[in-house]
Amino acid sequence: MPDMQLLTRRPERVVVLALDGVYPFELGIPSRIFGAADGHYEVLTCTVDGRPVRTNADFTIGVAHGPEILETADTVVVTSVPPARLPAELPDEVAAALARIPAEARIVSICTAAFVLAAAGLLDGRRATTHWQVADLFRRRYPRVDLDPDVLFVDDGRILTSAGAASGVDICLHIVRTDHGSELANAVARRCVVPPFRDGGQAQYIEQPVPVSGAASTAGTRAWAMERLSDPLTLADLAGHARMSLRTFARRFNDEVGLSPGRWLIQQRVARARHLLESSDLPVDRIAAEVGFATGASLRQHLHATIGVSPQTYRRTFQRAR
Repeated sequence: MPDMQLLTRRPERVVVLALDGVYPFELGIPSRIFGAADGHYEVLTCTVDGRPVRTNADFTIGVAHGPEILETADTVVVTSVPPARLPAELPDEVAAALARIPAEARIVSICTAAFVLAAAGLLDGRRATTHWQVADLFRRRYPRVDLDPDVLFVDDGRILTSAGAASGVDICLHIVRTDHGSELANAVARRCVVPPFRDGGQAQYIEQPVPVSGAASTAGTRAWAMERLSDPLTLADLAGHARMSLRTFARRFNDEVGLSPGRWLIQQRVARARHLLESSDLPVDRIAAEVGFATGASLRQHLHATIGVSPQTYRRTFQRAR
C-alpha cells in the first residue's frame, strides 16, 4: 500500500536529462524504477532545448519539458549516449542546462553520461565509474577523476555514477534503498522483475567466458548454499553437492559466476547481513551467526571491506530512512 503520508508530502522530483543520441533503454530506467516506488518520486524528462532528441535507434523521442525544469529537481539523472558522440568539451547548450541544476540536488549518470559530468568538472577529485570499454578514453580525457571501471556503480555522496545499461537499474534501486529502506527497494525490484540488490562493488561483466554447452551447472548448488548460509560451508561441501571434483567445480563455478566459490559465499553472507541490519534489530553477533560468519568481528571486517562502514553505521543509515 502507498504511504499515506505522501498525501501531505511532495514526492521527490527526479528530472531525467535526455541528450542527443540517447539510448532508449537507459532513458526509460529512471521512470520505470522510481515510478514503481509507491508515489515517493515524480519523474519528469527534459532536453537541453525542449525539442525532441534523436536516439541511437531508428526513432526520435519527444519530451514535455525544456531545461528550465532542471531548476526544480531534487535528483537529476543524465542518461548515456554512444561514445562516438562524446565531445571532449561540453556543447554550450549542455553546459547551460547543467548550470541550472540546484547546488543541493543529487546528480546521477548512467553509463557514458559520466563523460558529460566529467566534462562539466563535476567529477574532479571524485571517485566515479563508467562503461569499462571506454575507461581508457575517460582516463586520458579526465585525469583528475578517480575512475574505477571495475564496479557497477559508485555512490560518492551528492554525485553517483553507474557503469552501463542494466547497472542503471542497480543505481536507481540503490537510491530508493538509501532514501526509503530495503523493504520498498525490494518491492520495486519485484514489481520490475529485476534482482533487488547487486552491490556497487560487484565487478562489471568483462570478457567472462561462456560455460561449455551441455556442461553441468553450479546453479543448483548455489541455490542450495543460499538456504544454508549459516552453516560453515566449505569448497568440499559445495563440490560434493554438485557431484563434481574440487577442481572441476571451482573452475565451472568461476566460469559461470566470475568469482571463486569462497568469494561468492562472502558476498552472499554480507548481502544477507545487510538485509538483516536494515530490517531487524538483531544484535550484530546474532546477525553474524545467522549469515555464517564465525564472530561479530568477522562480520565487521567483511562489511567494512565491502562498503567501508561498520554494522552500526550502516544500520543507523537505514533506520533514518525508515
